[in-house]
Amino acid sequence: MSEVHTGTQFSVFLVNKPGILAQVTRALADEKINIVAMTLVDSQEHGVLRMVAENPAAARGVLGKLNLPMTETEVLCVDLPNQSGALADIAGLLGENHININYAYCTSGAPGGRTTGVFKAGDHAKAQKLLEKSGGKVHKEPDLHRGRGRRG
Repeated sequence: MSEVHTGTQFSVFLVNKPGILAQVTRALADEKINIVAMTLVDSQEHGVLRMVAENPAAARGVLGKLNLPMTETEVLCVDLPNQSGALADIAGLLGENHININYAYCTSGAPGGRTTGVFKAGDHAKAQKLLEKSGGKVHKEPDLHRGRGRRG
């Protein structure tokens, strides 16, 4: 059976404009906080970043310094094998026991132990050209969160 533990999920409300996700993830990276799993959904006005971090206390501190509206929720974290049917087994078990899944998201390991980032860009063609030109290499973002605590 899979290992199960509770975790802290942060739901961070982000203004829907370029660079905001980079600001948040850079602040976490600068403090060496690993994101275990995340999802980002949007509406016209804002996006909601739902994430679980390896070190919730440290993540809470960093996110708090960014002065972003956020909530915390206890979630179940299930370590699953990277194979067909693993998620279906868990969903089936819960469903058979009349337990609703309100929402779920996963990270999935790719061959070689790597993960795949999936992005929906405002200008898909431009983003694709930029990524192809860079050979998939990402250049470090400028320090958008300098002076932590206030956002521009």
